[in-house]
Amino acid sequence: MTRDIPARLHVLLARDSTAAVVIRRGPTRHTAVIGWDRQTDQFELGQWLYGRIYERRCDLSPDGKHLIYFAMNGRWESSAKGAWSAISRAPYLKAVSLFAKGDCWHGGGLFRSAKKYWLNDGYGHEVLEDDRRLERDTAYPWHEHYGGECPGVYYIRLQRDGWKLRHTLAQGTVGTTSVFEKRIGEHWTLRKLAHATLQRPVGRGVYFDAHELVDTRTGETIPKHQWEWAEVDGGRLVWAENGCLYAGQFDSKGLGGEKMLHDFTPMKFAKLAAPY
Repeated sequence: MTRDIPARLHVLLARDSTAAVVIRRGPTRHTAVIGWDRQTDQFELGQWLYGRIYERRCDLSPDGKHLIYFAMNGRWESSAKGAWSAISRAPYLKAVSLFAKGDCWHGGGLFRSAKKYWLNDGYGHEVLEDDRRLERDTAYPWHEHYGGECPGVYYIRLQRDGWKLRHTLAQGTVGTTSVFEKRIGEHWTLRKLAHATLQRPVGRGVYFDAHELVDTRTGETIPKHQWEWAEVDGGRLVWAENGCLYAGQFDSKGLGGEKMLHDFTPMKFAKLAAPY
């Protein structure tokens, strides 16, 4: 992959542990899942998928041990029907619970706890594998509702993880931008601009994010529109830009001590087996 279109990154942070999963996409039908130990900033390649993982319909369990994801490879005659939801042992993709979908409406889900999950069922899944150690919550657990596709999982996940939805702006007839915010210490706010639009930059999908840093004392806004993912991780800020993952520290003056944690661009597809 050239630097003209860098690898696209999305990250899932475990809420109750230092585990995380990086979902790396590129070229279009090549997706890798990588484990990230946020305490040591070490990375471990899990598996590749020749297909698409819909990262905004994915979630990591609070203890970081399980990944729920929605994927599509277009093999419509297969037992998984070409599109499926699955639960795996992070950072791998081999399913311990597997739900055939057959289309790309709905799919994926969210963890309610380390052992309980909600499946974004929509028009239904066919159960192919079911890990009885995990419990499925069949009732819709939230008051908010954002439809069956990516925002229906992603916006709930953001709010569960401490983001505040401020408002949603219409972009004429082509889409919307939903504005989420999270405080960084006393003086700064991280703003996430979640776009759902047909008008998108090269290398971005229909759903993509941009970011801004806001000084709450002055209202000054610093655009970070090349950050395709960003999050507050304890006492630091972490973000993805141009196929790389970065971290920095915040104080009253703003962001400093920036360093690159890993460059995911050179990675190449490989067939790998899960160790279970």
